[in-house]
Amino acid sequence: QHLPTGNKSGLDKFMFGQAAALGESDLILIAIITGLSLLIILVFYKEFLVTSFDDAFASSIGMPARFFHYLLMLLLAFAVVVGLQAVGIVLVSAMLITPAATAYLLTDRMHRMLIYSSLFGMCAGVGGAFFSYLGNSLPTGPFMIVGASLLFIVALFFGNRYGIIPRWVRNLSRNRRIRIENTLKAIYQIREKSHFREDGISLQQLGEQRNLPLAEAELEVKQLIQEKFATMPVLEDNQFQQNQKVYLTPSGWENACRIVRNHRLWELYLTKSAHFQPDHVHDDAEEIEHVLGEEIVRELERRLNFPTLDPHGKLIPSVVDLGEIHSST
Repeated sequence: QHLPTGNKSGLDKFMFGQAAALGESDLILIAIITGLSLLIILVFYKEFLVTSFDDAFASSIGMPARFFHYLLMLLLAFAVVVGLQAVGIVLVSAMLITPAATAYLLTDRMHRMLIYSSLFGMCAGVGGAFFSYLGNSLPTGPFMIVGASLLFIVALFFGNRYGIIPRWVRNLSRNRRIRIENTLKAIYQIREKSHFREDGISLQQLGEQRNLPLAEAELEVKQLIQEKFATMPVLEDNQFQQNQKVYLTPSGWENACRIVRNHRLWELYLTKSAHFQPDHVHDDAEEIEHVLGEEIVRELERRLNFPTLDPHGKLIPSVVDLGEIHSST
């Protein structure tokens, strides 16, 4: 095979495939095996789904898990045999894995994953055949793999669910939201210390409460202003000063009370239901407060019999009291 004439034995075609050599009988065989495989998958879709994810559960409900396992292996063997002449023995595994991996990056639903992987496989096959047609020295099989790999790379970086770039954007958005909520909570806590007698707070107070330098506190206030959660009179030089007052808008105050309520309800739930010590619940509440939905908060209030104080004796804001506190200031 290292000789210049080694490819005359057909070894290169066996390794890398020769789609151009497919005859009518080969296409008929491929069509029959493809149709048979699709029919079996459609008929036994639920059985394949259960046995693939949890064969022990399938056996416990009387499903012949071993039979469907070997049936799936038989279909896999058919796919390998069919793909040998098209892409070769080396690359057939890539055609089995890459379209499915691409579909996995785009959806969590198995039926959609099957459809997407089939479409990606067809696109890779058509693209590989087209580009190999453009030149005599361009093998079809490797170009099919190149096409499938390009689709995988696009899904890896830009897939809406698991793509690297969308996940990075979502992480940035989530981190920004958490910073805003922490700033709103800090403003609530500052006002709480004065028994809500002072409506506005200074940048210096915010920086001390958040343990931030004045410049970072100013950036956080600017984020609140961008989200229309706060207002601050702008000086002539368009610069903030450390004693300049920040005022929450009604929507900003509502969100501040919401995040404080989430935090203190969760602390109370941990002490009452999970029997945590009051001094051990703060860190956990710092994380959970940002993900609690309104339905869960309502359920917590119901289970705790609509409490008014947290484990540390501080007021838990309620829907009615929030407006009264804000309007009284």
